[in-house]
Amino acid sequence: MFIDSTPDIDRVWKQVHRPTDIPIDVGMGPVSEEDVPGKVAGYDAVINDATYFSEPTLKRCTVLKHIVFLGTGAASFVDIAAAERLGIKVSTIGGYGDTTVAEHAMGLVFAAARHIATMHGIVRGGGWRPMQGMELKGKTLGVVGLGGIGREMARIAQGIGLRVIACNRSAVQGGSVPTVPIDELLAQSDIVSLHLALNDATRGFLDRAKLEKTKPGVLIVNTARAGIVDEPALVDLLRSGRIGHYATDVFGKEPPLPEEPLLDVDNVTLTAHAGYNTPEAAMTMYRRAIDLAAKGP
Repeated sequence: MFIDSTPDIDRVWKQVHRPTDIPIDVGMGPVSEEDVPGKVAGYDAVINDATYFSEPTLKRCTVLKHIVFLGTGAASFVDIAAAERLGIKVSTIGGYGDTTVAEHAMGLVFAAARHIATMHGIVRGGGWRPMQGMELKGKTLGVVGLGGIGREMARIAQGIGLRVIACNRSAVQGGSVPTVPIDELLAQSDIVSLHLALNDATRGFLDRAKLEKTKPGVLIVNTARAGIVDEPALVDLLRSGRIGHYATDVFGKEPPLPEEPLLDVDNVTLTAHAGYNTPEAAMTMYRRAIDLAAKGP
């Protein structure tokens, strides 16, 4: 079954799922974690967009053998180690939306640099405050992670006149931008864009020590995963103005809880984990999800 579709997803899903494909029952989300075992009872394969599968939940899904996660960041929603111990395969889908996510990241760069969301709210509320922004041409963008999305981000950024540098956790051969150590990237960059996968090695990667090595007033853009950043340190540095702006598409808990600290910070731009969400990328992703589900664990 597809446990947690949405009206937006469903419109595209119906174009992708063919009569000749395996039958897939579609449920609408969001689905609370306590309801998951009842929803998936009797299904050995589940396609998952944004439903949480903790170890206690996985243990109650006694028939489940395969979770196909819509995207690459399954670790944010599924306890991968617990699934492995329980014999449940977790499949992810990469490369389906490199351009789409990079375009969203660049949109966040523009929004942060020119205070677009802030002024939008002020004007909608009857106010008027022309805010001074940052001209991007000639500034330095540091791309952290040169996978498919990071490479697309570099390509787009160069096209608008940004100087691009990058760091990658493994060696990159024949890259189109110079690579530097992370500390050097943080010291040089006016804007830092995060494109790392979340795993044990990258969780908390941008910790307080690294955040304090950034240029004063730096803009940080995150379309990767919230867990890459030390959020308490980030919030402290945003409130002090040491970090100029944080534009993120991802949160530790999605949707964010009312007590999410970023909701009480002014110098942020927040979007609803929609970087991947265009029909072009979605059709590719759903097609791959159906094929993976059909193959079995």
